[in-house]
Amino acid sequence: MSLHLRVTIGNRHAVPCRLGVLRLQHRRVAPARSIVTRAGYKEKGCQVKNDQFTDVKNVMKRVASAALATTTALSLLLSPALAASELVRLPASTDPAIFAVQQTLVEAWTIVSRAFVDQNFNGHDWEASLRRHMMAAYGSRSGEAAAAEIGALLEELGDPYTRRVPPEEYASFRVSSDGELQGVGMLIANEPVNGHLLVLAPIRGSPAERAGVLPGDEVTSINGVSMEGWNGEKAARLLRGQGGTEVRVRLARRTGGIPGVPARPDPRPRSSSSSSSTSSTSMQAAAPTSATASSSLEYREISLRRERVEISPLFFATLPSPALPPGTGNILPVGKDGRVRQSNGPIGYIRLTSFSSNAASEMRSAIQELEAAGVSSYILDLRNNPGGLVQASLDIARLFMDGHPVAFNVTGREDDEVQSQLVDGPGSALTHRPLVLLVNGGSASASEILSGALHDNHRALLVGEGHTYGKGRIQSVFELQDGSALFVTVARYQTPAGTEIDRVGLNPDRACALPAAAASALAAEGATSEEEDGGFVAGLPMVPGTEAPLVSSLMSDRCVVAAREVLTRQVTVLANAATLAENIVRPVSAPPLRSLATASAAAAVPPSAPAAAAAVKV
Repeated sequence: MSLHLRVTIGNRHAVPCRLGVLRLQHRRVAPARSIVTRAGYKEKGCQVKNDQFTDVKNVMKRVASAALATTTALSLLLSPALAASELVRLPASTDPAIFAVQQTLVEAWTIVSRAFVDQNFNGHDWEASLRRHMMAAYGSRSGEAAAAEIGALLEELGDPYTRRVPPEEYASFRVSSDGELQGVGMLIANEPVNGHLLVLAPIRGSPAERAGVLPGDEVTSINGVSMEGWNGEKAARLLRGQGGTEVRVRLARRTGGIPGVPARPDPRPRSSSSSSSTSSTSMQAAAPTSATASSSLEYREISLRRERVEISPLFFATLPSPALPPGTGNILPVGKDGRVRQSNGPIGYIRLTSFSSNAASEMRSAIQELEAAGVSSYILDLRNNPGGLVQASLDIARLFMDGHPVAFNVTGREDDEVQSQLVDGPGSALTHRPLVLLVNGGSASASEILSGALHDNHRALLVGEGHTYGKGRIQSVFELQDGSALFVTVARYQTPAGTEIDRVGLNPDRACALPAAAASALAAEGATSEEEDGGFVAGLPMVPGTEAPLVSSLMSDRCVVAAREVLTRQVTVLANAATLAENIVRPVSAPPLRSLATASAAAAVPPSAPAAAAAVKV
């Protein structure tokens, strides 16, 4: 049936604007298949505008409805309709905060009614759930208490991924998914020992980099507000803002740490005894100590103009080439670029931390640079990558696969309708060189989509400890009128081969465990586990002296070492096959007999006719 949900507010000329009732009315409407992803409301006096949910070939559009002169209605279009009409009255609170929560609750209920993958709503009477939670919100003593009813309503669905995200958390999500922000371009974090707010690194090309901010600088105040006791997320809200506006930042730089390189970060210590200076990144900034003399501190205050800053979600580097078995061929099959590759070329290492909107373009640039560097194979590190945009995973799959292979199979509200999502973007693969994906229990969602697509299409092998996270559901994000967002599960997916991912995950083809001899050698060198690997931070640029320690840490990472072993075998096979093909003796055809006239004509060509002579040679 179709529901037409109307929130009717009383006559503004007769009673206060906030007094009114909520009316739930059944009415016949045309069926709709998709919904808009953004719904917002603006109030001016008692006039309220809204967006309607409508369908135009799966393209989401917004349509504003007219506001009545004496009665304001909030109308949201739902699913197929009833012939009869039914009116249900629900009270609207006179408390503005609670009334706003009731509006958001109705909005969330409506979106779930239309979009949620389970049309049985986990066995709940969805209309009864609305009535119950609306009444509970109405009886709440505060807006905060009423807001808990939104979460309680969504919990009835039994889906941990369908949830409401507060405005501040949603803003952070937008930064990670959009791959950009309006700010000054600094990565900041709290030093783990004393909590000082340190600059991990300025982002390349950002206002902070142009102003000379260095890794290790301590942020002491922003716009005159002391940062003592502040965490990075709270401080970031002061640094972000509208492009073109300015923010004042006071920095403390410790110049006595490494002569000639002020504030350069120290490599992360390997031993537990020095763990007091360890942070979440391998490029740990030098922490202040009690031994630091006040004379070694240099204070400066800078004014930074905010602008759009793009954040790179990946890091790439070349790792030393592995030792190939004796007698292995020297060349690899010629790539699409026509270049001849040496079998002993380096390995291209790429770590992707999220599937943001700029992930595919960044990946394309990385592959092109690594191809130009003559890499023989690739390691794509997806460990602890929680996912992101599904389209980004499809675009990245295109960079490694030709044609239009199946990326995943998806089911929606009708479980018996399975649709295959193809890699159908323009272009073709940038490389066909051997590829290994590194995964772990933190590889989820879009990471699992990409891993399944490359694995089931026989393009890559998976290496990792244990299975991946197991998130086989796809969410759509809807902006709500209060600035928060609603994440709703709209589909379930499987790999191209039909492997179920949800709550199961993908099992690697090979574990990171090494043979006893190799494991002992790495242990002597201080090998790291996957949880203790390079500690990459998205967008962190390489500064002088830090790339080498990072590559060194990767070379002692057990999973990277295991991936190198797999690639060594694959490169060896390809190199031997290329050598064999090159050495095949092809039969040589006897030259055709020429007629006497042809021989005479050829002999008559004078030496002074180079063009004719060249034509004969061709």
